[in-house]
Amino acid sequence: MVVCGRESGMHVRSWAHIPSKETKIAMTATMTKSLEDYLEKIYVLITETSRARVRDVAEGLHVTMPSVNKAVSELKKLGLVRQEPYGDLELTSEGVRCATEILGRHKLLRRFLLRLGVSREVAEEDACRMEHILSAETYDRIRAYLGDEP
Repeated sequence: MVVCGRESGMHVRSWAHIPSKETKIAMTATMTKSLEDYLEKIYVLITETSRARVRDVAEGLHVTMPSVNKAVSELKKLGLVRQEPYGDLELTSEGVRCATEILGRHKLLRRFLLRLGVSREVAEEDACRMEHILSAETYDRIRAYLGDEP
């Protein structure tokens, strides 16, 4: 299992404040921004189309299939993704948990930016960038500001 967070230089962030017993456990593995993007895309594809293929992820993220294969390999090592050779990508229960946390941060930030009057297109782009660097404190404050329950 892995704590859903990322390492950026000296800063390591985890999302242990989200009330999940598994994510509260201190783990050594962390997620990079790039891996978070791949995991989020796999989750969205499965949710929207009932399947995620390497080709679909590559098209959705505008990257090459070898890049997706490399990321999938890392996500497998972290215990977040399963894939039979040449088969569809599947998320483990921990993969689903991490992906929903990432997507939740994205949606929260997008709503916040839209409320501030940012255009939909810019809000989407900025939320995608911001979701990876948002501190737990800021996340909680934005949730409270928007009236979301913890």
